[in-house]
Amino acid sequence: MNRPWSRPPRPLPRTAAVASLATVTALAATAFTAAHAAPASPSPSPSPSPSAHGTTQVVSWAASADRLGAAAQDLTYRLVVHTSAGGSALRIRLSNAFGEQPVTFGSAQAGLRASGAAVVPGTNRALTFGGARSVTVPPGGLVHSDPLPGSVRPGSDLVVSLYVRQAAGRATGHRMALQTSYVAPLGDHAADESATPYTRTVRSWFYLDAVVVDARPGIGAVAALGDSITDGASSTPDANRRWPDLLAARLNSDPTTRIKGVANEGISGNKVLSDGSGESAEKRLERDVLSQRGVRTMVLFEGVNDIKAALAPTAEELIAGYRRIVGRAHAAGVCVVGATVMPYEGWREWTAGGEAVRQQVNAFIRDGGLFDEVVDFDAAVRDPARPSRMLPAYDGGDHLHPNDAGMRRTAETVDTDQLRCTRRPAR
Repeated sequence: MNRPWSRPPRPLPRTAAVASLATVTALAATAFTAAHAAPASPSPSPSPSPSAHGTTQVVSWAASADRLGAAAQDLTYRLVVHTSAGGSALRIRLSNAFGEQPVTFGSAQAGLRASGAAVVPGTNRALTFGGARSVTVPPGGLVHSDPLPGSVRPGSDLVVSLYVRQAAGRATGHRMALQTSYVAPLGDHAADESATPYTRTVRSWFYLDAVVVDARPGIGAVAALGDSITDGASSTPDANRRWPDLLAARLNSDPTTRIKGVANEGISGNKVLSDGSGESAEKRLERDVLSQRGVRTMVLFEGVNDIKAALAPTAEELIAGYRRIVGRAHAAGVCVVGATVMPYEGWREWTAGGEAVRQQVNAFIRDGGLFDEVVDFDAAVRDPARPSRMLPAYDGGDHLHPNDAGMRRTAETVDTDQLRCTRRPAR
């Protein structure tokens, strides 16, 4: 049996104590307590690279960073996330990408979720950063934790608990999580296994923007760069029914593919060319996709928010944006799957002129030769009797966002063979 948080074969440096083995809900876990050390200065995230013992670092969960409201301090966030790729040596990535002041995390823990804010006893493990329990992330900074011994199964619900000791200015995080997370409003409760201190709920993820594991040699990940449809709008909250979640489940049940990690890099309202809800896809490409570990392929599924904007670009301008994104991805050795823009007639901003642009853009995506592969989301969900509209069975009710059935249809449209990539970085 693959044990989560299983004991490593050798004692680890800076490990102060090893707790006894506990069996809870058919899961065995060994708890470790890390010794305190002097805080280390964070550095930029390194490029994806092989890990020890021939494994490969692969992103298992991700959410695009954006500006949130005012930062709060002396509280603990308990953030619930759902893994894609399984593996060992879990790391988290903390982001202060939009912060105006440094953020100091006094402690961080990761464990398996029981229910609500409760952690499966014995699985809540202390994370370190350069051997230290505390880390300060400067404005605009990113930092990975040290690897945590043990293994994580694919499709696991993790809780990552972050004690924010000091913060000011603007917080960084992901606004539309569609996942209930929890807050202990006073003090450091990261190590608590019970839900008792967590008296508040939040619907955003704060500061956490990636979970990384060491996977088997040859395993890689796909990143979905998108807008609210990729972000999961109109899917059932707390159910992991966004199309990238459903794609992840398919990939991890398919023995023929080595793409197991899925990074959901969707932001509701996001555009290819201009800022608004999040930085434009062009601006955030490096941080949200190219810097994520183990990403081999990107699904580029953006454009509807550009097309329906009051000051909309022409088809040629939007296509030029696609060209720039694909060129940068190819230079980094990442293949790009182009996804056609879904129909949206019935949405309040739909116009006949916008529909004409959508048809031009989709014709280019299908036949322009820019993309390594093409996935036709438009054809998958449109109403054959009225192709400018979504099929009612897939419509979440606003004529723009798919419901759970539409999300499933979208995920099923991706041929897993399309995600294979043999492209090498440009030199």
